[in-house]
Amino acid sequence: MQSACAEIQALVNDRVLEITINRPERKNALTMAMYTAMAELLNSAANNKDIRVAIITGAEGVFTSGNDLMDFLGGSTDGEESPVFQFMSALYNFPKPVVTAVNGPAVGIGTTLLLHCDLSFAGHDAMFQMPFVNLGLCPEYGSSYLLPRIAGHVKASELLLLGKKFTAQEAVEIGICNAAVEPEQAIVRAREAAVELAAKPPAAVRLTKQLLRRATQEKGREFIQDEGRHFKERLTSEEFKEAATAFMEKRPADFSKFN
Repeated sequence: MQSACAEIQALVNDRVLEITINRPERKNALTMAMYTAMAELLNSAANNKDIRVAIITGAEGVFTSGNDLMDFLGGSTDGEESPVFQFMSALYNFPKPVVTAVNGPAVGIGTTLLLHCDLSFAGHDAMFQMPFVNLGLCPEYGSSYLLPRIAGHVKASELLLLGKKFTAQEAVEIGICNAAVEPEQAIVRAREAAVELAAKPPAAVRLTKQLLRRATQEKGREFIQDEGRHFKERLTSEEFKEAATAFMEKRPADFSKFN
């Protein structure tokens, strides 16, 4: 299986598709082309009977630092045809197990995509963050719906409103990850779990995943669409412009003038 983007690597082994985000010089920040490539890989694997499990990981000790800000501002984020939404939809609807191995930064969608995966293993070096409010934005990818169900309302409020970083052990305690392990063991544990899953009865595995997610599937889709509409609006807000300008100028953002 081939990736359409050099910064997204794809390898199939033992009926497992391993997707690696490979842009370490930019801390694996995601571009529109990278989102498109990952969506295409997942959609192809969904219909490939020789692939039973997918792994998502990052190269050189980094999961992803989130969206590449300049590419994100210059690309299409409009509606269901946008590369970001296409990736979100491909992962959300993927009928087979998805396992993640997380090391280093897992920022923004690097954290929220884990809410849609089935097993996640984090190295002790992993650092999670959902800094949407800090950027003048709002939660995305159904996180305002799913995170309170997983972590409870007050913890979800802490993570989404304050936008602070949290550790691998905290991610386990919250219920986002299965285990916090030595950094080099994250991908090892993910591969072991994927191979074990791939050896099980495939129809039974798919049905079990479907049943596990049935209670949240339709409501989650509604939240993704609603959050996406608000997120798009926030990208044109003065608050986001101040946050983006401050980021590029390497200074603290100043929101004191906003109501």
